[in-house]
Amino acid sequence: MIIRRCFSISSCKSFLKKPQFDVKRIIELIPQYQTSIQKRELVEADNITLGLQQLDEQYQRIKKIDRAIADIQTQRKSIEAQIKKDKTKIGEFSAALKSLKEQYQDQDSELSELKTRVLDVCRSLPNLLDPTVPLKTPQIDQWINPSKEYEASETRAHVDIMLKKEMLDLQSASNVTGMSWYYLLNNGALLEQALVSYALKKANENGFASCVPPSITKRELIDACGFNPRDMNNEKQIYTLQDTNLGLVATAEIPMAGLGANKVIDLSSAGHAKKLVGVSRCYRAEAGARGKDTKGLYRVHEFTKVELFCWSKPENSAKILEEIKQLQISIVGELGLSAKVLNMPTNDLGNPAFKKYDIEAWMPGRGKFGEISSASNCTDFQSRRLNTKYKRDNTGKLEYAHTLNGTAMAVPRVIIALVENFYNPSTNKIYVPECLREFMNGQQYI
Repeated sequence: MIIRRCFSISSCKSFLKKPQFDVKRIIELIPQYQTSIQKRELVEADNITLGLQQLDEQYQRIKKIDRAIADIQTQRKSIEAQIKKDKTKIGEFSAALKSLKEQYQDQDSELSELKTRVLDVCRSLPNLLDPTVPLKTPQIDQWINPSKEYEASETRAHVDIMLKKEMLDLQSASNVTGMSWYYLLNNGALLEQALVSYALKKANENGFASCVPPSITKRELIDACGFNPRDMNNEKQIYTLQDTNLGLVATAEIPMAGLGANKVIDLSSAGHAKKLVGVSRCYRAEAGARGKDTKGLYRVHEFTKVELFCWSKPENSAKILEEIKQLQISIVGELGLSAKVLNMPTNDLGNPAFKKYDIEAWMPGRGKFGEISSASNCTDFQSRRLNTKYKRDNTGKLEYAHTLNGTAMAVPRVIIALVENFYNPSTNKIYVPECLREFMNGQQYI
């Protein structure tokens, strides 16, 4: 099949149920939603805001039509009851029944159209914002292995080092596939495998069950997860399969979220959360503008990532986000990388995120910090669209779970950080962090 960057949605039947939104609550929180739309600086902000402003009027109209339809049904049943008692009255009431049928059809048609509009508005809304999310500028939450000074060094550029050590082949990948694709070879490939094994081990030790998810999912699942990253340079970010409703996943978060679609998740365990760690290849059609960030492994079209995913009770999701962050800090800390943990600002959050942390590691060859992980609390944004619920312990009532996701290991970028920080020009060796050596045949250096 040919892979294209524009979607060709087939007429396949949806496997997801229509999402059920609490429209009354959304109307009560219109000012908060307007703030979220404005602060996120959404491309379609004007259209979304306009739809939100019309929501109350449409909701009231729906309730009015519901009452009118109920009245029509009452009249119809009354006439049918009279006809049942005396069948000779069929002719007498035929005109009235015809009129009621036409009224019902007109009202039902308008009701269906209004409900579709309301659903479209609710679907378009971003999540609300955690009060602790900063505006426009990232807020440093903490430092990991802080350094007294950060000096850029072109001699530490990962591309030059890895090419010299036959760990990387960009030219062959360009010939075989195109720009922003790559081969990892020899110790480069071994380093990727070690990072994946290490991240999986850390996640398992922290209560995450293992998962190997599919790398292709239906477009409706991608949309339901809210994975519509901001386009850059007018490029779409999702690869799709021509003449299908399928897309290549940009993160294992998408198929792992789909594992809970149309299901009731058991959250009765002591931790009140269900945790998964999945490793997959990830695909991003957008790889940034030509320049320093696209030379090498920083922005690529395909990469391996170890992803963390959780379903949580609503009252525990803030705590789970902090736990994910602490696991990420532990991984980065044990790798010996110097990094900063950032509470990300409103204009950097995707639609699903209520709050998000990023970790940026120092990369001397690039001369700046680069993102190597993120963690987000999506509250019930995804679960409503995926119909993922859990059962309340005390009442047995079904409610929407909260979903969270985080990066355990974004392999290429961590390789950049390791190579650029731990390369010694005088010995022409790359130091291998102790935590990786058991997965690299005991090697202390490359």
